[in-house]
Amino acid sequence: MASPLLRLSRKGLRSLLGPNLVSFLCGICLRNRRRRRGFFLRSGEVGLQGPEEDHSLGQWLPKIAVDAYVAPNVVLAGQVTVYDGASVWNGSVLRGDLNKITVGFCSNVQERCVLHAAWTSPTGLPAETLIERYVTVGAGSLLRSCSVEPECIIGQRSILMEGSLVETNAILEAGTVVPPGAASLRRALGGESGEVREEADSRGDPGDPKLAVAINDLMQSHFSEFLPYSTVYLEVEKLKKALGIPSE
Repeated sequence: MASPLLRLSRKGLRSLLGPNLVSFLCGICLRNRRRRRGFFLRSGEVGLQGPEEDHSLGQWLPKIAVDAYVAPNVVLAGQVTVYDGASVWNGSVLRGDLNKITVGFCSNVQERCVLHAAWTSPTGLPAETLIERYVTVGAGSLLRSCSVEPECIIGQRSILMEGSLVETNAILEAGTVVPPGAASLRRALGGESGEVREEADSRGDPGDPKLAVAINDLMQSHFSEFLPYSTVYLEVEKLKKALGIPSE
């Protein structure tokens, strides 16, 4: 019984709308999807250089620059912005449900990192998680309501707590813990208390941006494996087939 009713409903829909109107509506769907990408930022989309799970929270929707790379199994939620040339690698979670998370130009968040933000910061500064340009965040790191200035290297499995600040050209050894409200100057740090291991040159380490640029170059080979456009056209083709409308 269900099958005849289904066929009848399809015939009724075709006669009511007509193939031209259905094609017109499908075209609007495609144009709106492209428009959401915008000139500079696009919403995360399933099946291309976007996250596997992309959650809007209220009015907030993650935004990804058109030439940024976000691995297919990354989770973005809420107020997350990934800028040009940046990359977020496999298994990472960026959860901007309480505050903003920003990944700056040519920065990279490597595998299995967790970025979150609190409502407030103990320092009184904005509680957003800010990663500025040419920053490398090592695999397995946890960042929460912290600020990382340009050209820094965050070693793998590091933890940056609320209100912490990593200043320009800083290098954090693997496993470094920067406690709430603490600031790391232009120096190499290491250990659970973030003690100073070695003073860095006052001019900074010229190799810091080079690492981020090298990862950006590597990103391009991954980026090229995905479609440069949305897969929404597949849903349109399914709709046309279900309604008996021939493809153009």
